[in-house]
This record gives sequence, structure tokens and C-alpha cells, in this order.
Amino acid sequence: MVRLVDIQVVRADTLSADSLGNRSVEQPVYGSRGDIVDANGVVLAGTVMRYNITLSPRNAVEFTRTTAAGDQTVTVAQAAAEVGAITGQTGDAILAIISSSLAADPASDYAIVTKAVDVSVFRAVDALEIPWIYFEKKPGRVYPDGAVAGNLVGFVSSEGEAQAGLELGQDSCLASTNGTETYEKGADGVRLPQSTVTEKAAVDGGDVVTTIDSDLEWFVQQALAKQAQATGAAWGTVVVQEVKTGKLVAVADYPSVDPNNVNGTANPDDRGSRAFTASFEPGSTFKALTAASVLDAGKATVGTKITAPYRYLPGNGANINDSSGHADLHLTLTGVLIESSNTGMSKFGELLTDQQRYDYMTKFGLGTATEAGFPAEDSGILHPYDEWDPQTKYATMFGQGLTTTALQIASIYQTIANKGVRLPVQLVAGCRQADGTMTNVPAATGTQVVSASAANDTSEMLEMVYQKAWLSKVWNIPGYRVASKTGTAQMPDGHGGYTKGYLVSVSGFAPADDPEYVVSVSLADPVKLNSSAAPAPIFQEVMSQVLKKYRAVPSGAPAPALPGTW
Repeated sequence: MVRLVDIQVVRADTLSADSLGNRSVEQPVYGSRGDIVDANGVVLAGTVMRYNITLSPRNAVEFTRTTAAGDQTVTVAQAAAEVGAITGQTGDAILAIISSSLAADPASDYAIVTKAVDVSVFRAVDALEIPWIYFEKKPGRVYPDGAVAGNLVGFVSSEGEAQAGLELGQDSCLASTNGTETYEKGADGVRLPQSTVTEKAAVDGGDVVTTIDSDLEWFVQQALAKQAQATGAAWGTVVVQEVKTGKLVAVADYPSVDPNNVNGTANPDDRGSRAFTASFEPGSTFKALTAASVLDAGKATVGTKITAPYRYLPGNGANINDSSGHADLHLTLTGVLIESSNTGMSKFGELLTDQQRYDYMTKFGLGTATEAGFPAEDSGILHPYDEWDPQTKYATMFGQGLTTTALQIASIYQTIANKGVRLPVQLVAGCRQADGTMTNVPAATGTQVVSASAANDTSEMLEMVYQKAWLSKVWNIPGYRVASKTGTAQMPDGHGGYTKGYLVSVSGFAPADDPEYVVSVSLADPVKLNSSAAPAPIFQEVMSQVLKKYRAVPSGAPAPALPGTW
């Protein structure tokens, strides 16, 4: 009687708490990581439920299985073999997990058999009804479109930790908050039915809504890969940007990465987006910026005349030459762009002070990363003007002596196409919360970099380049006025000099009479065709598809005829 009172009254609370502690098990409840979607809601990165298969080593004993044929005794070895046949392991390997766990701790109640199996494996193992086998739910990441936008989306580790791309850059939006739940188990370690209690609810992550059109992204990646392989390029990028919004509708890289199989991409540099992270000397595509700056400052017009020699030796000691020998050329500013003359552009560029040119370049966005917020985005290199040596003073007029990213070049052309107003570069439209509200919406306020008239004059000169330059037949797009410019720049060797390879590019926009889209293409060291003829077919193919896909209205009146020579 005294013993009964002692147990049920005097020590009841203490014994109950101790008992619950011995049979109560706490485990995490995983929230779902948010999706990454394209502008149309297509899922580029999503979450699916995965399962860790675990066991209780101390409770791993033979058991009785009831079947239609009657009760069967199942040994530990047989159960291990059954599980292994489903998970792809041997029965001996699973027995080794049990024995090693017991060797380390004879009371061991937890060991992992395998991690992150899909629902089909979970169901097959669960159907075996092995009483000492358990399951832990754990969300896993899946990328339905594989390498399409893989360079942008990025990837997570096997533990679900963000590693690259938007997965990393937008982790604060995507990340979920785990909760906890407890359940009670019997002496045999089996969970007691209806004993689960949620202690803390899990919170799912938000969805990252990008500006990318996944269908166009696929097309652009295919066009880029085909030409890059045909020309033997080391790598390449294509950027497609909306002129009037600053939104990126496609950013393609070659080679790209499939986030479902990151280890299948041997070169770590191929796992990111070089469009954001690799800066280079842009070459002659940069001449459009110098021309727009000179026009805006009122130092020249589209018809201002100069004489462009093959070699120009200005008074400060610099030495400038064109890409191939020629007699003196009598060119207008328009003609300088058509002929892509370094010496001619130098004569126009020197009409501005170094500070004026530097200020224009910074207003165009050079020297700073874009507003896209992509992880590890390169800012490019733009040295202060008071640090320029004599050669750099002139080299920066025609796209050398500084570096830019593919995104920065696209932004320069977006500014010219948009009447001189530079818009923030957008890759992410915002973070969509569970209730549908959008947060982290980027600012869309533009900056007037050059006047509308200077931008329009530059656009018309670039139309003359499109019509009269040596690639006019290669990049022709019937029915539309197009403004474009090529570039060929030496590639640095990393030791203060240059390699024998070139980075070749084409940038432009259309329809030039009412610009809607910028396309900028770059190929690094295309050894089989080391000139702007290599990227031109990509520009033509991508721009044609963009205009067709988005039903751009064909141009009406022809482009103004601007004289290139005098």
C-alpha cells in the first residue's frame, strides 16, 4: 500500500516525466524551399520530398511477417538483403551498418541506411514492414529543365545548402524555417500510433520570380552552343534585354551546367554564369559609347569630318593603329563607326577631357556591378582617369585598357536604344510570399546618361554600320531596322600581356526605329573563325527569334542615309 502511494502519488510527476523522456522522440519537420520560376511561372528549381532510410541497431532482430500464406520468420540478414535490393546496396553492407553502430554503442538506436531516396524507393521499403526500419522526410531540390538557365539558377549541396547562382543570391527569399515534432515510441522502438505532436510549425520559403523566359532561354542556349562548337570557342555568352524595362529575358552561357548533375561539369568555371562573372576588354562594340559621349557634349555631329590614318601618334606619346594597313581615310563620325577605325575614334575621343570621358563611362554603369545582384558578379575594371597612362587614355576610347562584363555591354546598348536613359538591370522581379504578395521588388528608376538626341544620332549611325559594314549580309534581318556594332579585342594572358586569341562580339538592338530588345553576343577565342564573323550568325538567329516570338512590329520607313566619307 505504501509502495503504491509512493509511485502513484508522491513521485507520480517525476516518474511520468522520466518515462516520457525515455519514450519521447523529437525530430525536425522540414519546410519546403521556395521555387525559382521564370517570368511565366515555369518552375526552374523546385522542391520534392526525399526520404532518409534509417534503422535502430539495438532493435534489429528477427521478426514475424504476416502474409497471405501465413506467418513467416524474417531474419535480420534476410531483411537487410530485401532493403538492399531496393536501395542498391548489398545486404552485407546494411548488416555492417548495424554491427559497426553496435560496436560503437551497444544501445545505439539510430543509424542511416541511405539518404535522399525518392518516393518510389520509400514506398517499396515501407511495404516490407520491417519494424526496426524508419524514415525521415527531407525536402530535396530538383531542376525540371536541366541545363536550361542552369548557369543562372545555380544549385544546392547534398545537404540543401545554397552553393551558386540564384539559389545562393536569393537564399534569404528561398530559405525555409524548419519546425519540430515529437512522437512516443514503445520499448521495441516502434512509433506509437497517433502520438505525434507538433511543437513548432515549419515555414516554407518564398518563390523567386525571375524575368527570364525559359523557352527563349532554351533557344538562345542552343544557338550559342551550336556556333561555339562550330568555331571552336572556349566559351561564350548571349544576353537578351528589354530596352524599355531593363529586364533580362535570356542570359545564356556556353558551356552551361545541369544543376541536377553538377559533378558532370568538370570545369568549375563552367558552373556559373560568365555573363556576370567574367570581365573582358570589349573592343569596338565600346565605340558606340565614345560616339554617344562626344555627341552629347556637343563636340561633334554625325557628319563631322576627320582624316583617319593607319597609325596615329598623338602628342602625349601614345601609339594607335587600325587593325589593318590602309591609306588615309576621309571619314565622318558615322564612317568611323562603319570602318571601326581606332585612329578615327581616337581623334573624336580626344575632343573630350579625360574627366568628361570617365564621367560618361561611370554613368553608363562601368566600374560597378549591375543592379541584378548576381553572386560574384564582376564589376569590371575602370581605373580613375588620373591614373591613365598615355596609351590607356586613347585605348579606352575604342574598348581596350578597361574591362566590362557582357551585362555591362548590353546595358550600354539598352541606354542608347532607350533615348539615353539607362534602366537598372533586372534578373529577379521579386520574392513571392505564400499569400501571393511580392517583396524585394527592384527599383525601376532610370538615369539620363546622354540626351535623347545624342542617343538617336548614335542609333542612326549604328544602323549605317548594320547596313554598310562588312557583315551586312551575315546578320541581315529582313523587315526590321537594326542598329549594331562588332567588336574584336585581344585577350589578356594574366601577366600584363596578351594571348594570340581574341574575344569577338556583336551587340545591337531592334527595331531601331522603336527599339524593344538588345542582343549582345560574345565568343572567347573561336580558333576556327577568329573574327566578328563568328558571333554574327548567333546575333542574327537570336534577334530574329526574339522579334518573331514577341511579335515586334516590322519597321516602316527606311533608316536615314548618313554619309560615311567625304
